[in-house]
Amino acid sequence: MTAPTPPSAHAVGAPSPALPALVRDYGDPAAEYAALRTGALLVDRSHRDRWTLRGAKARETLTGLVTNDVVSLAAGQGQYAAALTAKGKIVADVRVLAIDGGSAAPPAVDGERTWLDDVALVVDVPARAAEGWAALLKKFVNPRVARYERITDAVRAFGLYGVHARDALARAFGTPPSALAQLAPYGHATLAWGGAALLVVRVPDLGLDGFEVLVPTEAFDAVWAHVAGAAPGIVAGGEMAYAIARVEAGFPEWGLDIDDGTIPQEANLDDLRAISYTKGCYTGQEVVARIHFRGHVNRHLRGLAYPPDGGPIPRGAQLVDETGKVVGDVRTSMLSPRLGGVALGMVRREVALGALLTARWTSVSDDCADAAASDDAAPGDPPSGEATSAEDAPRARCERAVTVGTLPFPL
Repeated sequence: MTAPTPPSAHAVGAPSPALPALVRDYGDPAAEYAALRTGALLVDRSHRDRWTLRGAKARETLTGLVTNDVVSLAAGQGQYAAALTAKGKIVADVRVLAIDGGSAAPPAVDGERTWLDDVALVVDVPARAAEGWAALLKKFVNPRVARYERITDAVRAFGLYGVHARDALARAFGTPPSALAQLAPYGHATLAWGGAALLVVRVPDLGLDGFEVLVPTEAFDAVWAHVAGAAPGIVAGGEMAYAIARVEAGFPEWGLDIDDGTIPQEANLDDLRAISYTKGCYTGQEVVARIHFRGHVNRHLRGLAYPPDGGPIPRGAQLVDETGKVVGDVRTSMLSPRLGGVALGMVRREVALGALLTARWTSVSDDCADAAASDDAAPGDPPSGEATSAEDAPRARCERAVTVGTLPFPL
């Protein structure tokens, strides 16, 4: 198998000097995507931001900052949650993993301490939300009560997703597949391999069986190579294949599909089980509870389907109804080998499922197809075809028909 970032891989900029460049693809994104349903897709996920919290008050402290009930978690369990502003807008969506005690206690590795020792919680954060999450911790968490530490450079991660991901991972680490099957979403287990402590987390983000493995940085290359060669059908893939599957599953990415102007219910976080309505107070709770019990939001993240001819619709394109009224905008947009053009869009609630809308945008190129994401952009980032300054006078006014649908897309 190839190394995590071989010279032939198509890479984009790294989020941290200590981390490798993100790999867009390894030369054949369609084959990488196909591995999800024929074998397993292996993707470097090191660009996400990772934190540990320690101390007896860690759970109590964190539950006051996020939408879900951290205190309720038993060791080995996890959950999806969001941290909000006082006005109920999403600062970051996070995975919270309860480590301390019981069956989730970290294994001894040759009698040496590991990165999981004395850890109460691991928090995994999208890369684009990293600085907002860091600022929130520094503002609201007293380190004498709950000690927090950023471990992004010290601990990397990869994901294995697809119909045979469970069996492939079990084979790689000599673990019964049934043990992995018993893990609930965001449930996790610790393993010792090659002198390193690993954390294996079950993740539902792609709508298929999937696991992400957190690995000490010094052991990452060896563990990646071991897993890549553990079973036939494992294909190393990049962010392109992952992003296509994520859009199909309807899972939002902070900074692309949602941001600090988004309310949790607009992002379908109820459906994604990221909100508890029975826990104690947290920042932004009043807005979230009022919407849930007495109101509604005026827009929702929806699926958008469109013909693939002409390339992906650019992020930021306006969605217009038959009267010419702007009723939303396009967020992440991809071309799926299975389904054609697929996108996530923020759409006003009065727009019916099945409605036909028009996506409109302008391009600095004479060809609307050139508004597709450039070769140097990460999947979902603003495309090079859009006007970015006053000097970039639009040359083409572009339109495409889109159909509004539910999420997820057919999986």
